[in-house]
Amino acid sequence: MHSEPSSVLLAALGAVRVRGMDAVPFLQGQLSNDVTRLGPARSLLAGYHNPQGRVIALLRLVQLAPDDLLAILPRELAGTVAQRLARFVLRAKAQVAEDSAQWAISGVLAPAAAPPQHAATPTPAPPPSAGGAWPAAVNAAARRDGAIAVRVAGDPARWLLIAPARSAAALSGCEPAAPELWQRCAIAAGEPEVYAATSEEFVAQMLNLDVLGAIAFDKGCYTGQEVIARAHYRGRVKRRMQRFLSDQPLQLQAGDSGVLPDRRSFRVVRAAGHPDGRCEFLAVTAVAAAEGAAGAERAAAAAAAAAAPLNAQQLELPYRLPD
Repeated sequence: MHSEPSSVLLAALGAVRVRGMDAVPFLQGQLSNDVTRLGPARSLLAGYHNPQGRVIALLRLVQLAPDDLLAILPRELAGTVAQRLARFVLRAKAQVAEDSAQWAISGVLAPAAAPPQHAATPTPAPPPSAGGAWPAAVNAAARRDGAIAVRVAGDPARWLLIAPARSAAALSGCEPAAPELWQRCAIAAGEPEVYAATSEEFVAQMLNLDVLGAIAFDKGCYTGQEVIARAHYRGRVKRRMQRFLSDQPLQLQAGDSGVLPDRRSFRVVRAAGHPDGRCEFLAVTAVAAAEGAAGAERAAAAAAAAAAPLNAQQLELPYRLPD
C-alpha cells in the first residue's frame, strides 16, 4: 500500500489560451460542450470538431479569469488547434494562441489501498492534503499554491495540476511516478485522447464523448453539431471506444489498427504498457461482433480481416455504453 500520493510530469500535454471579452461566446460556437458552464470552480471536457463531426482535438477547459480560458490538450496538437481556431475569430474580441511553454502540467494520483480479495479496482484513500485544497468532485477545479487543480477521475482519484512554468516546482509529499502509470489509469477509466495520428478520425460518439459529458445537446450551434446531433437522435452508434488487454507482450500506439479474435477491426485511441509487457488499450471497434461499419470503414475492416487477429481480451469500462 502506498501512503503518499504520486505525481507524474505530463510533458506531452500543452495548452491553448483564448482571452478577450468574447472568449466564452467564441468558444461556445466552436466546441461541443456548453462553455457558459465553465467557472473558477468548474472545469469542462469538450470536443473540437470538423464540419463532419470528427474530433480534431479533445480539450480540458479551465478558467483563469472570466474572459481568459485555457485549454489543455496534447502538445503535438496545440499549435494546429490554435491556428484553426484563430481563423474563425473574425470580428470577435478574442485572441487565440498556443501557450504550452508558459505552463507546467502534472498529474496527481491519490494513494490507493491494496484491493480486497476479488475486487476489480483498488479502493482509493483520502486525497492528498498538503499544500491546499484538492477538489472533491469530478470536473471540479480549485486554486492551490498559485496553480489550478482539476479532478479528472473519481475512483481511483486523479487530478491535473496546471501551474505557471516560471513558478512550477516539485509537488511536496508526492512520490514521483512514470507517465505510463497515468496512462494506464486513464485507460482503465475509459478516458479517450486525440493525438495527431487520430485527429479527425472519429465522430464524437465513437470516443464516448456523449457518455463522458463532453457534449451539450441543448446548446446552440457549433461546428460539427449537425452530424453529432443526428447520431444522437436518429440512430445507434455501431462503433464505439472499448477497452482491451493483450494476452502477450505487445507494443501499440494511437492510430494503430488490427483485428480482434472475433474478426472485429479496431483502431487504437490510446495505449500503455504493463510491467509484464502486455498492452492495455482503448480502441474504436464495433459494439457487437455481428455489427460492421459503413463506407470507408467497411473497406478498412475487410483489409484488417486478412491480417492475423490480435490475441486480446475485452475489459469492462467503468461506465455503461448506450444501447
